[in-house]
Amino acid sequence: MYDSDQSSSRPATEKEWRLIEKLIMTSVGEQKKARRWGIFFKILTFVYLFALLVILLRPGLESGVSLKSGPHTALIDVQGVIAASEDASADLVVTGLRNAFEKSEARAVIIRINSPGGSPVQAGYIYDEIVRLRLEYPDKKVYAVIADIGASGGYYIAAAADEIYADKASLVGSIGVTASGFGFVETMDKLGVERRIFTAGEHKTFLDPFLPVNEEEKVFWQEVLDTTHKQFIEQVEKGRGDRLKKDNSLLYSGVVWSGEQALDIGLIDGLGSSSYVAREVVGVEEIVNYTPRPSKLDEIFSKLGASIGKGVAQTVMGNAVQLR
Repeated sequence: MYDSDQSSSRPATEKEWRLIEKLIMTSVGEQKKARRWGIFFKILTFVYLFALLVILLRPGLESGVSLKSGPHTALIDVQGVIAASEDASADLVVTGLRNAFEKSEARAVIIRINSPGGSPVQAGYIYDEIVRLRLEYPDKKVYAVIADIGASGGYYIAAAADEIYADKASLVGSIGVTASGFGFVETMDKLGVERRIFTAGEHKTFLDPFLPVNEEEKVFWQEVLDTTHKQFIEQVEKGRGDRLKKDNSLLYSGVVWSGEQALDIGLIDGLGSSSYVAREVVGVEEIVNYTPRPSKLDEIFSKLGASIGKGVAQTVMGNAVQLR
């Protein structure tokens, strides 16, 4: 009779051992092959990321300056709100201006402005640097060209140029100063929220939105705005001189004008675009953009949400003086 127990416990034949050995070796070979491919793809990924990082950090990419040489008209953009944390910050604009003035092939400099205004401090820095560079390079003219809007701080900067151009429909001027905020006193009362704040200094809660307006502080704050407005007017008159028609009572009222109206009252010198100025006024049609660009990594982080903190800070600082 057939004994199943004896059959199952019999030793493997040489043929079976060879088969088992072959299976094991095949399995080990497949594992080695998979490991090699894994290492290969890891190296490939590392090389790709390293190359991408090199491209992002390569110096020439952030400068905004073309490698092309020869006579040209330099261009610097002042785009958006003028503030330390924005693309139209004094640091970035002044860097572009210096590079443009130092470049011997740049026959003239165009500052292309598309800004509603912003910080009087940042605009003042840019204005002063334009004046300084004009004195250092007297043979190199500076032209401001206003695109859609060159108002308040944007016009403040333009006033430092030798000449200002705009489109007939551009918005120009708004020579005034503003500071705004919100008051939540009644809201706090309705919600039954008690304000608790401890200070050292009589006016340390100045402009606190959760407290009623202090009339003495209101008068003081108006003096600050009037002083800043006066400084703005002085710089505009210094830059524009006799070209301004000062008999217009609205000139310094904060009114914004069309380009055509601005030409009539001497706020600008002519109608035309950056290309027009380069071709017809400078006489060198080739334009090279010297506008510094933020780091590519900064742009990436900003898109990932790093700008949230900046937005909060701007909300908190809503009472800051603005040339807008």
